[in-house]
Amino acid sequence: MVGVTTTPAADPIVEPGLTQASIDAAAQRLDGVVARSPLEPCPRLSEATGARVYLKREDQQTVRSYKIRGAYNVMAQLTPEERSAGVVAASAGNHAQGVAYACRAMGIPGRIYVPTTTPKQKRDRIAWHGKEFVELIAVGDTYDAAASAAQTDVLRTGATWIHAFDDPRTASGQGTIGKEIVSQLGEAPDVIVLPVGGGGCLAGIVTYLRATCPGAAIVGVEPHGAVSLAAALVAGEPYTLDDIDPFVDGAAVKRIGNLGHRVMAAAGARVVEHPVLAQITDDPKVPVIAREQIDLAPGSVTVTHVDEGAICSTMLELYQNEGIIAEPAGALAATAIAELDLPAEATVVALVSGGNNDVSRYGEIIERSLVHRGLKHYFLVNFPQEPGALRRFLDEVLGPDDDITLFEYVKRNNRETGAALVGVELGERAAFDGLLERMAHSRLDVELLEPGTPAYEYLT
Repeated sequence: MVGVTTTPAADPIVEPGLTQASIDAAAQRLDGVVARSPLEPCPRLSEATGARVYLKREDQQTVRSYKIRGAYNVMAQLTPEERSAGVVAASAGNHAQGVAYACRAMGIPGRIYVPTTTPKQKRDRIAWHGKEFVELIAVGDTYDAAASAAQTDVLRTGATWIHAFDDPRTASGQGTIGKEIVSQLGEAPDVIVLPVGGGGCLAGIVTYLRATCPGAAIVGVEPHGAVSLAAALVAGEPYTLDDIDPFVDGAAVKRIGNLGHRVMAAAGARVVEHPVLAQITDDPKVPVIAREQIDLAPGSVTVTHVDEGAICSTMLELYQNEGIIAEPAGALAATAIAELDLPAEATVVALVSGGNNDVSRYGEIIERSLVHRGLKHYFLVNFPQEPGALRRFLDEVLGPDDDITLFEYVKRNNRETGAALVGVELGERAAFDGLLERMAHSRLDVELLEPGTPAYEYLT
């Protein structure tokens, strides 16, 4: 590891309305309302990394995510007039559940806007928590589209906007997670790994730790397909990404909040290189480093990203080993643990931010995991239209532990040949080279479909 002891302890973050005092006050408001979520040792990740890894289980909250902290903290401070006028919120699902819970608990009417891509499980839970106090409205295919519709509602009706992340009161509520972690450990963590969506949770926890545990190294983790915080830090201001992958629905945000950007910029964050960043500017406002250059020096702050397929693998591992049902955003921090060079015996905390995962998504989760691990591949194969062609493919090309998981003719070029989409699942990753070699020596015309290409996305 490079420079483990060279970064000096950092100064506290100075952000109006978001301070250690505002987080302490939020903790008092949330007392008796929000669960003190478990901080559990994870023997599997500890053994794999050589560090002492703990999982902060915010998936155990009443609404199965930390979002209840920020939503309730804001709504508990509304005036009687604001309560009467009602509230409006936008969310990919988890913040909506926090707002819905608070609406029913306080008797406040609310309208909640969610993207049409929000899983049914989350929509059902929003309706259950809010009951008759909440109207649920689905619009657009991203959080940003839902937020735009919600803001139009606020302007039209005069209701109070309960922001999912870009409000010091929301971030103060989320910051109580950091306060709990320090209390539960009885000491400062050496490293804390946090998911990044809109930036409110990150801003709150970073603010608290910088004020109380300035030597803690902080790592913010974004999904590879939605690096809005890294983009903002490189650009020097919040930057709207052209396209994002909505799979990690709880963290797939095109534009980071102003608050999250300011806090992380003030914290001196560095970002891990990403293809999108080079397209934004050739004069980055923060250091851009290669993944292998990440160090976890005391007080350091790093923003990295993890592949959606790796997130899926982590979700399955958490379920199969720890019995944790994590949604994609909830597994972000744990996914990054495997990619960090953690100091031996260091105390490391990863936030499991949410567990609202729709069971109908597990087919896609398994698929993405297999592709990421190199166990699932797709090919376009031109089979000659003659007896025995498929049998020869099975006998001469496939290995003994390989399976065909998909076979579908996509078109017929002429009367003699036909192109088929073939999905192959390998028994082990190392078998891939042998499969390609056997394909090359066969009489078949075979094209490997590379993940991320237009042909791959269209055909699979």
